[in-house]
Amino acid sequence: MLPGYFSRFVGLRYAGARRRTQLVSFISGLSIAGLTLGVGLLLTVLSVMNGFERELRDRILGILPHGAIYHRHGIEDWQKLRSDVVDANPNILEAAPFVELQVMLSVGRRVEPAGLYGIDVEQEARVSVVQDFIEPEVLQQLQSGSGASGIILGQGLARSLRVKEGGKITVLVPSSSDSRALPKVKPLTLMGIIRSGTELDHSLALVRLDAASDLSENPGAVSGLRIKASSLFDAPEIIYRQVRSMAYGYYGTDWTRTHGNLYHAVQMSKNLVGLLLFLIVAIAAFNVVSTLVMVVVDKQTDIAILKTLGASRREVMGVFMVQGAVIGATGTLLGGLLGLLGSAYVQPLVAFLEGIIGFRFLDSEVYPVSYLPSEIQLADFVLVSMVSLLMSLLATLYPAWRASRVEPAEALRFE
Repeated sequence: MLPGYFSRFVGLRYAGARRRTQLVSFISGLSIAGLTLGVGLLLTVLSVMNGFERELRDRILGILPHGAIYHRHGIEDWQKLRSDVVDANPNILEAAPFVELQVMLSVGRRVEPAGLYGIDVEQEARVSVVQDFIEPEVLQQLQSGSGASGIILGQGLARSLRVKEGGKITVLVPSSSDSRALPKVKPLTLMGIIRSGTELDHSLALVRLDAASDLSENPGAVSGLRIKASSLFDAPEIIYRQVRSMAYGYYGTDWTRTHGNLYHAVQMSKNLVGLLLFLIVAIAAFNVVSTLVMVVVDKQTDIAILKTLGASRREVMGVFMVQGAVIGATGTLLGGLLGLLGSAYVQPLVAFLEGIIGFRFLDSEVYPVSYLPSEIQLADFVLVSMVSLLMSLLATLYPAWRASRVEPAEALRFE
């Protein structure tokens, strides 16, 4: 039952009144501060984990395909296959040809492994957002006639090779069918840099579709089709059903085989960190118990007078429940504001600290992205606020019950 008007009135007056001892005021402020920090940190961390999930979905899985369909001996008439796949399956929105090669890139004495992809720039834009991280004039140049001898590298890969735009790179393509065969070698010119801020910057290289096909074991053919599915999370099932309906020799893959573990790791980290910080919020909320117990001791005389004047035990309990609710609501509100500020400014704050100390907290060679993303979700703020308020209300029950058991005669004996 909700506290009545009398309990709300007295409880609010007590919440704003000065304590008889500074210790009680200090403990009350400490409870509010602990709740504020707990809620604020929880909201900030949840926003950061949401940001990691968004960047994985929109950047890494935006550059890489949702899925791909291959043929064991390559695909020569990819235009017909693309038309058949897209027209026959409403769950496949777009498809684009590509050639996939595992190569070694050499600049002087420096050698780095890379995944080399041959793409058709116009077709690739339908299934990927890679063009968002490359200068438009570089893509136009790659698509033009001069692009046959050009290559685009990820920023981390170019940095490892210590090569700049216009520099020469030697591509070595080993044979996958004959280990004794000499690798194909082709000199290329670095035309541009991919700056996605993700782990792909350390492994991705792009060339024209025909140039990659000439380096493959099936010249004139493509490795397969990149697929953009109607639903990211339904992509495995969509690719599986599509491949089953095709002739022998076709096989498929999807993003869960390449980055599924990373996505699940982000989800697990979000759940575990969220649980840990919820426990911190719970501890902060139950500091309200110690605060209200001290208030009960401090207000024993007042409680006795209220009961002498006719206040019932339920009304006395209501008084201290209201007071605890005010403490919980204040801490939750301030924590929500702190979490909102932390979520909004965590990225520039980390970048500022990195600039001061000269150390990168996140490196895309180790982490999925090289910066700290953040995404504020209203559902997280509502859930955390409701849980914090509920814990605060539960924490008021025991002190309020203690207050209702105060005997007026005992409390007023020495007054």
